[in-house]
Amino acid sequence: MLDICLLGTAGMMPLPNRWLTSMMARFNGSSLLIDCGEGTQIAMKECGWSPKPIDTMLITHFHADHVSGIPGMLLSMGNADRTEPLLIVGPKGIRNVVESLRIIAPELPFELEFKELTEQEEKFEVHGMQVTAFRVKHNVICYGYSIEIPRAGRFDVERAKASGIPLRAWNPLQKGNVIEIDGVTYTPDMVMGPDRKGLKVTYCTDTRPIDRIWQEATGSDLFICEGMYCEPEKLQKAKQYKHMTFYEAAELAKKAEVKEMWLTHFSPSLLGAKRYMKDVREIFPAASLGEDGRMIELDFEEE
Repeated sequence: MLDICLLGTAGMMPLPNRWLTSMMARFNGSSLLIDCGEGTQIAMKECGWSPKPIDTMLITHFHADHVSGIPGMLLSMGNADRTEPLLIVGPKGIRNVVESLRIIAPELPFELEFKELTEQEEKFEVHGMQVTAFRVKHNVICYGYSIEIPRAGRFDVERAKASGIPLRAWNPLQKGNVIEIDGVTYTPDMVMGPDRKGLKVTYCTDTRPIDRIWQEATGSDLFICEGMYCEPEKLQKAKQYKHMTFYEAAELAKKAEVKEMWLTHFSPSLLGAKRYMKDVREIFPAASLGEDGRMIELDFEEE
């Protein structure tokens, strides 16, 4: 089970009814935060979620509306008696950016670890979540992220019995381990069926639409994508500032064949976005507006 909470949906600056864009994921007792703009910790409290279990922070890029909340978040985590290390991932330079911001949060009861992204695509695992970072097209270096929870195949009892695999080897094999008993080596592929469909969430903001986005989002259960502008006449402005319109985001969701798309990172000037959604859904029917505090609980498909 993977819990997702869209903490904030505003772009550029927080508004009275919108916090800056950020998202939180919870899986198996661990939490992951994507971006941390001003007000993120308040948005988190409004949702009833805690900063203490955050083990990983993913930063898309270094504009203030995506990083200015980091010092306060670190202090809140420290005040919650956190002692475990925190991994912070972001474009090259993330260590310098965070250490500079920490001038107002110099003492923490936990260590910070950093992973700097330099390639077009990088994959890594954090606490059972497989993360893919992929470069997008903004006016500074920026990354999108996909989070996947893999699901192993079913354990084939009859096959295990027919192969004469000792009972004490069954549990380790189900967990993906190789085991040797009485000089015989047993491997998971001897008893496990093909991998089943897992869970996937893709988060992408501050970018022009490029093929890599829909390619990385393909098959996602949830696609959270920026929709900075919804007025058709603002397409040129979107191109100028390297952002997307609602309709461009919908085209990406359609190509990626995602189950559902939430729009986020709205321009401060955007009013009455709902009236544009009819046209958006003509492109991708499962599109909807993101809202601060919107949550979803994703679970594996029943078989």
